[in-house]
Amino acid sequence: MILHILMSGRRSTFKARGDNLYSLLQNAAEFWNVCTRPASARGGYELSIRETDRKLRLVERLITFLPDTSATIQEWRRLVVAHSVKGVEVHDARLVAAMNVYGITHLLTFNGCDFKRFQEITVVSPDEIVKAQPTAAQPSGEESPDS
Repeated sequence: MILHILMSGRRSTFKARGDNLYSLLQNAAEFWNVCTRPASARGGYELSIRETDRKLRLVERLITFLPDTSATIQEWRRLVVAHSVKGVEVHDARLVAAMNVYGITHLLTFNGCDFKRFQEITVVSPDEIVKAQPTAAQPSGEESPDS
């Protein structure tokens, strides 16, 4: 759905709000994982490597990917200790660490509950973006997210 928002006419909502869209290698890896995961597995789409690569290239045209830095690692370590983060939740802390280092304040995610412990960020649900902007026609010359 997030990809659909970005690829549809609704992405103008971000520009109208003055938002910049950023992502990390972690997000690209998670995207790859879901796209290539078997359809029988939780949330998998079972896309080919070629199709997944094509879709990720489309995402890369719309979002700026930020590099991990030593400052991000130090901030991540501070967060996991300060918030007693364990297990798979370390991945969420990594996103927040990068946000803190880069001065990013808002996180677009379906999993807002996973980020409640991090008071320094504002979580935005994709549903909030969809409700804020009526569906616009697909801009000409742009590829549909499902193609």
